[in-house]
Amino acid sequence: MESVLNPLGRKPTEEEMAGLVGDADAVIAGTEPFTATVLDAAPRLRLISRIGIGLDNVDLLATRERGIEVCYTPDAPTPAVAEMTIGLILTTLRGIHISNARMHAGGWHRVVGCRLGESVIGILGVGRVGREVLRLLVRMEPRKILLYDLVEDPDLASEAPETVIEWVPLDRLLAESDVLTVHLPMTSDTRGLIGEKELYCLKPDAVVVNTSRGGIVDEEDLHAVLISGHLRAAALDVFETEPYSGPLREVERCLLTSHMSSSSVDCRAQMEAEAAAEVVRFATSKPLANPVPESEYRRQEAK
Repeated sequence: MESVLNPLGRKPTEEEMAGLVGDADAVIAGTEPFTATVLDAAPRLRLISRIGIGLDNVDLLATRERGIEVCYTPDAPTPAVAEMTIGLILTTLRGIHISNARMHAGGWHRVVGCRLGESVIGILGVGRVGREVLRLLVRMEPRKILLYDLVEDPDLASEAPETVIEWVPLDRLLAESDVLTVHLPMTSDTRGLIGEKELYCLKPDAVVVNTSRGGIVDEEDLHAVLISGHLRAAALDVFETEPYSGPLREVERCLLTSHMSSSSVDCRAQMEAEAAAEVVRFATSKPLANPVPESEYRRQEAK
């Protein structure tokens, strides 16, 4: 078995990917584009083993048409992403990022923030990561946790009787949350879901956190809302175009990180080991452990 590594030291463009995958039978993939154009340049390709859970960079319908199997590592990144989400919530509620920036600039400023225990947390999207965020939050006893997703699981609200957990419509989630944390997949329905209108529906001192997919929170609208003085803070780990170079970098109240929420040593190692193990299964004609489910193909068909 011969292996070829990405020689660029960065995420390739579509054109560059087409030049890299020409002789590949299997690819261990990150967030590189696997469009129909790229797949057409790889006539031997039969497996894409995705490190991570997001699939918006893979044209699943095109892979199916070409007989290419796709698998992923849906559970491995969950603990790291959920923990970082909690860290971003605590940091923005207490203004830690602002105090840090001002001290590095030579200042000394005590920021008066809010405790988690007096805050209402709104979880938008209750899949793997959203559920783990909920599990961690319950231990920290916020005032209330509000949940919104297209499909409600009433059992979640009964698993922690000591904490008020309630499923609510999206308009209530926005209106009542002190913290809105986003955990949705990128689809045609979720792209730009949180725009100017939704951001102004939040409380004036609310916090927005997104560790799911860039583009679900509209970055231009978020910038405009923040510079208007609305919102206590925002924290983004994901961006529509990465690396990010937009105007949110100039907003002190906006905490930005470089798509690193899954980047803990153990979770990255597990993700990469699982993705590599799928290639071994493929090469030895064994069943894949985590093939992408049919629901993901239907999600892309609906776009």
